[in-house]
Amino acid sequence: MSMPVEPAETDVRQSLLARFDCARRLTATLFDLVTDEAYYLRPISLRNPVVFYEGHISAFAVNALIKTALGQPGIDASLERLFARGIDPEDASTVDGPSAWPSRDVVRAFVAEADRRLRHVIQHEDLIRPGHRLLDRAEAAYTAIEHEELHQETLHYIWHRLPLSHKRVPAGWQAPADGVVPARRGIAVDAGIATLGASRDGIAFGWDNEFPPMTVQVAAFVIDQHDVTNAEYLEFVEAGGYAREDLWSPDGWAWRRRDGVEHPTFWERTGTGWAWRTMFGLVRLPSAWPVYVSQAEAEAFLRWRGDRLPTEAEYHRAAFGTPGGGQRAFPWGDGPPDRTHGNFGNLRFDPVAVGSHPAGVSAWGIHDLVGNGWEWTSTPFAPFPGFAPMASYPEYSADFFDGKHVVMKGASPATAAGTIRRSFRNWFRPHYPYVYATFRGVRS
Repeated sequence: MSMPVEPAETDVRQSLLARFDCARRLTATLFDLVTDEAYYLRPISLRNPVVFYEGHISAFAVNALIKTALGQPGIDASLERLFARGIDPEDASTVDGPSAWPSRDVVRAFVAEADRRLRHVIQHEDLIRPGHRLLDRAEAAYTAIEHEELHQETLHYIWHRLPLSHKRVPAGWQAPADGVVPARRGIAVDAGIATLGASRDGIAFGWDNEFPPMTVQVAAFVIDQHDVTNAEYLEFVEAGGYAREDLWSPDGWAWRRRDGVEHPTFWERTGTGWAWRTMFGLVRLPSAWPVYVSQAEAEAFLRWRGDRLPTEAEYHRAAFGTPGGGQRAFPWGDGPPDRTHGNFGNLRFDPVAVGSHPAGVSAWGIHDLVGNGWEWTSTPFAPFPGFAPMASYPEYSADFFDGKHVVMKGASPATAAGTIRRSFRNWFRPHYPYVYATFRGVRS
């Protein structure tokens, strides 16, 4: 039987339902872009086939919220096992082909029933139980919804690698215009404190790696005002940067040679030069867009230039600190994110010219710290002191505290606005080239 709903709980419930409905609409839109011929393809060998993700998003929510947190029966135990969990890049081992997976009709019938059941429990069940291992502060419900929002970005970059013939171009789509490459400028950031992470009562929801808060003293440094552009990176490519072993870490050089990496994954050679592979077609390389590369490529470029990547704490100081010693919720202040602040929230499929959102600059005058591409840091992904795995998804972070992943901060065009918060941490392996990630240089 459902428990009485208090006014505060009503507000949370309505917010969760609105966020759930928004997420489901966007996910459906993304899957509608993919043709039936692409459904069992695996465009990135380090990821599952397309079919997996349509089932996984719903199965995860059913397993986490309906079955585990609420103790209710599921929908189809075999599908909930099959789609239970994804894979970490470089550890892919799933079987390919239609014979290994259900039909698209079967998957969509499961998804439709999951949608119906999940909407019902969000509307009517007791999701907020103080002290409950899984439902304190509605943890399981937030986990299910934000997990879907995170996977929407996974879908974007997997779709990006699909052959163009296997995608339906949305009506009215066109690639964003290029812009003028700004003059390179370093911004001096004073020494001061940076607060990484958050307190559990300070935000409505966060993943376990965001807790508890940790205050770090950061020395003064100089950081690029803008992310490195395609035009700047082209200089590195044309100077033979991919052939100079001295610019690469040993692991980075081994990866570059093993995989035959000669340029950014998002670039393609044409008869007249270089093109950028947008979601739906090739365009002449936009000089003022931020370059998207792996962390290994970013580090090689910065060694060539004589700079380095920022640490996670330096990113925080540049993004959220102020010259007066204070700290903001966002680079632009304490107001919630909106489309004037940056290129995020699934408004576009591609980046825009750097510096296109002056309303989003930090207190130091640094552009695009949130949006237009995740920001690589040099910090290994590791727990803050006092870390404890979250009950609703205990393996979410702990499985990746292995010294093989590095922290990324900020957001990309495909990052949901609901996940944009100061404490949020993304992470990937240094050699993973498909994610929408850029970088900027730092000098001590």
